[in-house]
Amino acid sequence: MPQVFEFRLPDLGEGLTEAEIVRWLVEVGDVVAIDQPVVEVETAKAMVEVPCPYGGVVTARFGEEGAELPVGAPLLTVAVGSQEPVTGQDPASGSSSGSRGATETEPASGNDSASGNVLVGYGTGAPAARRRRVRPASFSATATSTATATAPAPAPAPAKAPVEPPVPAAEEPRGPVAVISPLVRKLARQHGLDLRLVAGSGRDGLILRTDVESAIKVAEEEQVAAEAPAPRPAAGSASRQAGERIALRGVRGAVADKLARSRREIPDATCWVDADATELMAARAAMNKAGGSASAPKVSVLALLARICTAALARFPELNSTVDTEAREIVRLSEVHLGFAAQTERGLVVPVVRDAHSRNVESVGAEIARLTEVARTGKLTPADLTGGTFTLNNYGVFGVDGSTPIINHPEAAMLGVGRIVPKPWVHQGELAVRQVVQLSLTFDHRVCDGGTAGGFLRYVADCVEQPAVLLRTL
Repeated sequence: MPQVFEFRLPDLGEGLTEAEIVRWLVEVGDVVAIDQPVVEVETAKAMVEVPCPYGGVVTARFGEEGAELPVGAPLLTVAVGSQEPVTGQDPASGSSSGSRGATETEPASGNDSASGNVLVGYGTGAPAARRRRVRPASFSATATSTATATAPAPAPAPAKAPVEPPVPAAEEPRGPVAVISPLVRKLARQHGLDLRLVAGSGRDGLILRTDVESAIKVAEEEQVAAEAPAPRPAAGSASRQAGERIALRGVRGAVADKLARSRREIPDATCWVDADATELMAARAAMNKAGGSASAPKVSVLALLARICTAALARFPELNSTVDTEAREIVRLSEVHLGFAAQTERGLVVPVVRDAHSRNVESVGAEIARLTEVARTGKLTPADLTGGTFTLNNYGVFGVDGSTPIINHPEAAMLGVGRIVPKPWVHQGELAVRQVVQLSLTFDHRVCDGGTAGGFLRYVADCVEQPAVLLRTL
């Protein structure tokens, strides 16, 4: 007689106590193998496919899709018939319409009816069973009722699996693939992509999300090309829409790709504040007056703002970060490589001031001037344009007050600076004309919340209004 085992939601680690059912991967009546994923759940930190430690027939499921379950709550029950491992015999076939397929397994170490594993890849206590998926035409009602999904083979050599039809998009491709992330597997399933055909760019051939996205894009382009009707040019008419066409190539093309990726991947938000820059402008004038000779380099407003940014990032390091989407980790960076937006004839570029956190105002200003001149001549190298950790965007030079700029992927934030113009302002309790600037911060909401972003922006505004505040951090 078969035994019915109850499988409960396992401890998913990292202190997580509950999970939401996103999608069931099996139906009642399905035959499952040891360590076969049976449900996809979402925790506060990741999307996870949960494997069942028993091999047999699913007799019940607990919880609908969208339901939230605590750790230890029942997930499903499995009727386990034979305690002997399957070595080659296929499950019985019949006419049941509820089954989506069955599997055969090789012996698992220690216990053949259960693997002993809680969650594959999360500190399992025994090696996972090796499995080979077999999809018979159907599964008989007799096999379901008696739960005889596993039986000894008549010969020690495993039987060859029959030739299968193409794997549907809803199922995971068969065979071992170099994939760790459940999100990568889910993305491939959603687009019907066979991961065995994808070349991994990660370490030791690991397939990353970018590899899957690229493969999906190529497949979609091929499908569109195959379905597109042959052009039928008419006399006196153009085959494409009339108008001037400008190719997205070179710098402009690279910028277009990067900005599109930023909008696609980064959940950005923007906060802004008006600041009285009268004292900052006075401090700049005093610095330039004290510089000595007329030929001495002048301190620019951008250099002062850059130095203020590095001081603010020292107080709010969350904004000097990047997000590792594959590992689902925020990487806080110890060095500040400050990018600044520069408009050139070839398009928008963002040169990078290396080690800006270790430079004073004069050093930052000199490097900004050098890179700006190189950008104007079109001689910036890839090293000059890569590796930035935070960007300063002075769009005030275009005569505008504010903007919501797109974050320079893969950075986590950008400070925007509008024009500095005389405006009515309440100063020391009286209405006066002051030099006012609008500051805006666009940030990646994954790395911090509004409190941190607001604290950063407020500190920058305080330094603009009272430059002496910056002296505390020098």
